[in-house]
Amino acid sequence: MRAKASESLFCFRTLGIQPFVWSQGPWFKLLGRCPTWGENRGRKLMTKLEQDLVAIRRHLHQNPETAHQEYQTTEYILACLRRHGIRVIDYGLTAGVVAEIGGIVPGPVIALRADIDALPVTEQTDLPYASRIPGKMHACGHDFHTAVVIGAGILLKQLESDLPGTVRLIFQPAEETATGARWIMEHRVLDDVSCIFGLHNKPDLPVGTVGIKAGPLMAGAYGFVVEIQGQGSHAAVPDHSVDPIVTASLVVSALLEVTIRTFDLGVRQAVLKRFEDIVYGVSSALGASASIRWVQGPPPVNNHEGLTDFVRDVVAGTGLRVVEPKPSAAGEDFAFYQQSVPGVFVFVGTSGHYEWHHPQFDLDESALPFTAEFCKELCRLALTRLQFHDPLAFYGEADEEQIFDGP
Repeated sequence: MRAKASESLFCFRTLGIQPFVWSQGPWFKLLGRCPTWGENRGRKLMTKLEQDLVAIRRHLHQNPETAHQEYQTTEYILACLRRHGIRVIDYGLTAGVVAEIGGIVPGPVIALRADIDALPVTEQTDLPYASRIPGKMHACGHDFHTAVVIGAGILLKQLESDLPGTVRLIFQPAEETATGARWIMEHRVLDDVSCIFGLHNKPDLPVGTVGIKAGPLMAGAYGFVVEIQGQGSHAAVPDHSVDPIVTASLVVSALLEVTIRTFDLGVRQAVLKRFEDIVYGVSSALGASASIRWVQGPPPVNNHEGLTDFVRDVVAGTGLRVVEPKPSAAGEDFAFYQQSVPGVFVFVGTSGHYEWHHPQFDLDESALPFTAEFCKELCRLALTRLQFHDPLAFYGEADEEQIFDGP
């Protein structure tokens, strides 16, 4: 039986663990109150962390690397982690980093993931820290995600001796090509992980909000390659030919699709069937033949319901505002992790002016420190919850509809 959302904070109190209440940093404007002396001291500490995270994010922004080429990014992340004494685990990755905090007290392993790759986009901002690499840009905010998870690691390191288990930080390459998550899993990074958390900046949500939704949050995506074969002939007898260009144009007009994106597996199967019917039907009617090769992207991001209730309680305890986001038609390969272990993916408000992948994309860096703090607290409380409670009660019953079984 799944634990109700209201039970999560109650359980922390009965265990003598206080729910996190925001008391540090530039979020006072969000809470609308004045800091105490103790909070001023914490604010100075967080100001230093904020400065560090901004510097990390800007370094990454200036030096973007695209999928499976994140070699300098990997070295930079390693240097940041080692500077704070965070142990790195060697899984034989050529790009990407896996690190761990905790394990002094035996307990479960949970994972926190950041994607680290950039896009083949020419930046068109006038930022002083704009990309130095022609034709490459962090136009989806993966530099933000990386800085946040490094920050969460720094904060967790300060609590390492008290963590009831292990937090595994995954800095994943190649999200934009939907190949990085599967590559991480092929290296068995998730084999002993009990649950996994991930995040993405959201330009249309204001700073201070976290978008949380159980079930489908981001779409499963399919690409395709359609080949049409006609019949050649002399220009004097066009009635003996089948023009593949004319056929292809009519197929495109009938489809009006660039990619196929769905949130539901049943809808996906129906859309794929309809797509095939149109391609083969139009081609056959004009005397041509056609073939379709599917290019599988990620399945839908489908947040585990029981675990989502827990994350929602943690966010509410931080003083951040929980909002119900609209599902995004964008794809995200975090979904592959959710095939193996319970997982929750959230949107973090960053008050941007342009959408993901836009050449003028940017975000509000004031979201960095409290997002790192939220991730730290999420991991700490998840370990506590798993350590002292039946995992089945934590996760709830498995939902078969959330399992993606491939094409």
